[in-house]
Amino acid sequence: MLSRKACVFPAFLLLAGCSQAGDNSKPRYGETGLPKNCRAIVQANIDGYRSKQYTADEVMASLERNCGISGYAWEE
Repeated sequence: MLSRKACVFPAFLLLAGCSQAGDNSKPRYGETGLPKNCRAIVQANIDGYRSKQYTADEVMASLERNCGISGYAWEE
């Protein structure tokens, strides 16, 4: 079983990769308050994991879906 540190560490690597596409210097949120760029998505996932709202698997799926190689947030 992976430790919490092992699951969260890759999120920081994804954040570094997201900064190459679009402006991720500051977190951005939509009109509904949902995160729009990788910086905001990563922080929302970390906060959700720490508050036990999301499991590590849910966090990784979200990060891959939004900030992965073909993620939705690349265009933001």
